[in-house]
Amino acid sequence: MRLLVAEDEPLLASQLKAALESAGYVVDVAADGPDALHQGLSEPYDLVVLDLGLPGRDGLSVLRAWRESGRQVPVLILTARDNWHDKVAGIDAGADDYLTKPFHLEELQARVRALLRRAGGHASPEIRCGPLLLDTRQSRLLLDDVPLELTSHEYRVLAYLMMHQGEVVSRSQLVEHIYAQDFDRDSNTIEVFIARLRRKIPSELIQTVRGLGYRLDAVPAP
Repeated sequence: MRLLVAEDEPLLASQLKAALESAGYVVDVAADGPDALHQGLSEPYDLVVLDLGLPGRDGLSVLRAWRESGRQVPVLILTARDNWHDKVAGIDAGADDYLTKPFHLEELQARVRALLRRAGGHASPEIRCGPLLLDTRQSRLLLDDVPLELTSHEYRVLAYLMMHQGEVVSRSQLVEHIYAQDFDRDSNTIEVFIARLRRKIPSELIQTVRGLGYRLDAVPAP
C-alpha cells in the first residue's frame, strides 16, 4: 500500500515516513501545499496523511481540490489547532479522520490501518483468504497460522492482493502501489514476485487473468 505524507515539519515528516515504512507501507513525502496537490492528483495513493498548516497552499484547500477533481483517496488530516471548528471544516472538506498534534505514532498507525481496511471493505484487522491471514496490526502474513518469510516487495504485493481479493489487479496497478515515486520501477519484476509467492503459498490462490493481471481468490474460477 502506497501513502503520501504531506507535512512541512522536516523532523515530523521524517518520523512519520520511518514509522509507516516500518509497518510495510511505501511512503512519499510532500513538504508544501502545491507539491501535495500535484502528487495527490497525479499518483494513485491508497491513503494520504495531510497537515492542515502547509505552506504555499493550506491543507483544506488542497483537500477540497482533490475532492472536486474526483479523488476519493482516504485522507487523515493533522492539525496543531485543538479547535473543533477546524475539525468540522476538515470533515466537511472531505477528510475521513483527523488527529490533533501532538499525537502518538501508534495512534496514527492504528487510524491509518482502520482507514485502509474501511476503504477495502474490511471490518476486521485480520483479513483472510483461504489458508492465508493478513494481520494488519503486526504487518505480517501467515499461511495456516505460520508466519511467511517474505521480502519487503513480496509482502507488499501479497498484502495488496489480499486487500483487493476477488478483484483483478493489473501489473501496472501493482507497480504503482508497491514502489515509491522516486524508485526505478520495472513492471517485469511483478512477474518475478508473483512466481516467488506461488512457491511460498498454494499456487492456485493467485490466478492469472490473461491480458489483465492477477486475482487472489480462495475459490479458483471455473
